[in-house]
Amino acid sequence: MPRVNFTANLNRHLDCPVVDVEAVTLGQALEAVFRDNPRLRGYVLDDQNRVRQHITIFVDSRPICDHNDLSNPLEPASEVFVMQALSGG
Repeated sequence: MPRVNFTANLNRHLDCPVVDVEAVTLGQALEAVFRDNPRLRGYVLDDQNRVRQHITIFVDSRPICDHNDLSNPLEPASEVFVMQALSGG
């Protein structure tokens, strides 16, 4: 099953342990996590269900390109990492 990981920065605000989920897309994986942890949705997605500007998600060590419908495919052994993006100069 795909594994969804959250960085320590997100864990500081809300308990979000590593979770193994049944999913074939990133969107399905995040929905499975949000079912058990609904408050986490607001930290990761905006009110249009798009990835927030200062959140970065990697699937199998690659940054996602689709921030709108989260259609990135997942394999049974996929690793998803959700982290706060750094910005500034």
